[in-house]
Amino acid sequence: MLSKLFSVTLEGIEGVICEVEVHIKRSGFEKSLIVGLPDTAVKESIERVQSAVTNSGFVYPKTKSVINLAPADIKKVGPGFDLPIALGILLSTKAIESSVAKDFVIIGELALDGRVRPVNGVLSMAMAAQAKGFKSMIVPLENVREAAVVEDIEVFGVGSLAQAASFLAGKLSLESAYVDIDKILKQAGAYDVDFADVKGQENVKRALTIAAAGGHNILMIGPPGAGKTMLAQRLATILPPLGLTESLGTTRVYSSAGLLDGKGLMATRPVRTPHHTATGAALVGGGTNPRCGELSLAHNGILFLDEFAEFPRHVLEMIRQPLEEKKVTVSRAKGSVTFPANFMLVAATNPCPCGYFGSMQKRCKCTPNKIERYLAKISGPMLDRIDIHIDVPSVTFSKLRSKQISDGSAEIRAKVISAREIQRQRFGEKKTTTNATMVHRQVSKYCDLDTAAEMVLKNAMTEFGLSARAHDKICKVARTIADLDEKENISAEHIAEAVSYRKLDRAL
Repeated sequence: MLSKLFSVTLEGIEGVICEVEVHIKRSGFEKSLIVGLPDTAVKESIERVQSAVTNSGFVYPKTKSVINLAPADIKKVGPGFDLPIALGILLSTKAIESSVAKDFVIIGELALDGRVRPVNGVLSMAMAAQAKGFKSMIVPLENVREAAVVEDIEVFGVGSLAQAASFLAGKLSLESAYVDIDKILKQAGAYDVDFADVKGQENVKRALTIAAAGGHNILMIGPPGAGKTMLAQRLATILPPLGLTESLGTTRVYSSAGLLDGKGLMATRPVRTPHHTATGAALVGGGTNPRCGELSLAHNGILFLDEFAEFPRHVLEMIRQPLEEKKVTVSRAKGSVTFPANFMLVAATNPCPCGYFGSMQKRCKCTPNKIERYLAKISGPMLDRIDIHIDVPSVTFSKLRSKQISDGSAEIRAKVISAREIQRQRFGEKKTTTNATMVHRQVSKYCDLDTAAEMVLKNAMTEFGLSARAHDKICKVARTIADLDEKENISAEHIAEAVSYRKLDRAL
């Protein structure tokens, strides 16, 4: 007998609906066969299914079974086909009867004793099912909260094959899952750190506020112990809270990577801090079955690259295109997979190999030639894509011991949100959402300069030999500074401050 059910596979982080066809032959003792371009995990499922069916109190057929996963031209990955295959076998052998099985999308890995284990990427799978018009899903219990955030689809969690079989046969009643999305975002959207923890560094806090307000990339240059890492870790606390759309986008990435840790939603912006020994594949993603890298795991959050100049140059150059396009495309002979990568780049570096060039606390032992070679590890085109370069000096003893309380994350975030709202009204429903993502045509339209501002920019371009991209970066940062000041027009002061954030620019 032939039975048909539906499941989902992943291509990158995108879910693809698959039909699971199970045919039990009437005679023959050949080994069961899975066809439809399965990977190794799917091929091995037949052994898990056989043990799970037997240990759940059912009789596994002695004759050959053929399982087809359609469409046949899409690679099927992961162990999530175990449960639909097992249920298909039970339907084909008439161990259970169900008229509603074809109305469900079914996902789950089986243990040998029949328990249903969680799988990765369930949120993307639920979104794919909803997009195809399905109204119901069966998922592992551990994945219920994740799938239930998708609207207009009922999600039923099961803990075992026997439970799933009884539910489909109408012998067991299960309640569909419900999650309060607003409550999750509100309760889980708090951070454990605050900008008020940082002593001194008011100039750096100002630069980070501008970066957060306009979505600008930033490079911090300073000696060890100046607080670069501490500041970077707190930058997420002044960014606008994650909205539902952004939260879903980030959650999909973490779900597909198996890093969700039982959370229904990612409620805080991610901060990823890969080590400078990380490979290009670790940053951008890759593998035979492409997986997302650190750039995508920082989606809608922050990618913090400490010891920026210590990263291999070819690895840094791999980041350039994603910084512009806000996505990563991993190409293989069998096709390509695209991962989202809309992140803020926050980089930190020492000013020289020993780290103390320009420091008042310790004497630098590096020669001018060594200092120049060290900073030259960061290419001009890479620097062009970083909007703000800021010095982070060592904090003096008096500032460390100061009782003065500076603005905390809540106060700074309010300013950032206000500036972001100005940008939202400016760009409307366009693809551009922040000043940092303006294209050249928009820079010309929204960054009109008066005579004084024009002269300041002209002098800076001439003196520092700035590139056309650096010109646009200065205009974008100046536009953000004006937004923070709630000024409609960009003044000479705004341009001058923006120019001061181009410390490492040099004629190329």
